[in-house]
Amino acid sequence: MIKRYLAVAATAAVTLTAGAFPAHAAPAQELRLRAGLTLYIPIQWVVHRFGPDNVQVVTGKCGKARGWRTPECDSFYILGPSFIKYGAEGFGPYTGKNPYYTASDVQPCPFNEKWGESIGPKGSRGLRQVGPGHKATYNAWKSTCTSYSGTAIKARFTQREWYLPKSKILVVDQWNTPGLADTLKHADWR
Repeated sequence: MIKRYLAVAATAAVTLTAGAFPAHAAPAQELRLRAGLTLYIPIQWVVHRFGPDNVQVVTGKCGKARGWRTPECDSFYILGPSFIKYGAEGFGPYTGKNPYYTASDVQPCPFNEKWGESIGPKGSRGLRQVGPGHKATYNAWKSTCTSYSGTAIKARFTQREWYLPKSKILVVDQWNTPGLADTLKHADWR
């Protein structure tokens, strides 16, 4: 396990800092989550817990973390059963067949709250390893941000989702967080 911990920490730190630290000196922290899932994340990432089902990991610039749907905050989210329960536009549970979207109206763009977001269509899908013995349903949704007053596209992004239905864990990333896929791949279950 120590080798995996060091390898993941080195990979994530090099990816995030673009060489600011040598790989062998990469500091990391453990992030323990529900169902025994443990991630090894760079020490620079800041973890905010907004209850047991709403963890926001800030990986870059952020005014004030507020949990799910914090606009203009470079982060990803680890969500549990109470958020999964309303992930189908607020009316039903998230299943992975449609993007994770908790409201039936237009939500703010992750990059600029003065724009609205449109999630979809599906770009890619499949299964992704999340630690030994666990595979997540993975979906990547091509998405856009437009001004509320017009239809001009202001920004494009991909909403990436890793869903573990038995563990009731959903990871949602709208910032294409460098190193996140490897962090999940090299996770532990305790």
